[in-house]
Amino acid sequence: MHLIRNEEDYARHIDYIYWNPVKHGWTKQVKDWPYSSFHKHVDQGVYPLDWACDIDESSNYGE
Repeated sequence: MHLIRNEEDYARHIDYIYWNPVKHGWTKQVKDWPYSSFHKHVDQGVYPLDWACDIDESSNYGE
C-alpha cells in the first residue's frame, strides 16, 4: 500500500495510470485508450490531448 504524500505525488500516480496502456503495448498513445478518465481531464483542461506523445516507449515513465 502507498499513501499519497502530496499533490506532486498524486500527479505522478495519475500520470503512471494514464501511461500504463502505452507501456504495456495496448495502445500507441495515451489518447487512444478509450477506457481512461484521461479524456475527462483533457475536456477539463488538465492535460493536453497530445500529452506524452513524444515520450520514448522504452522509458520507465511514471515508475
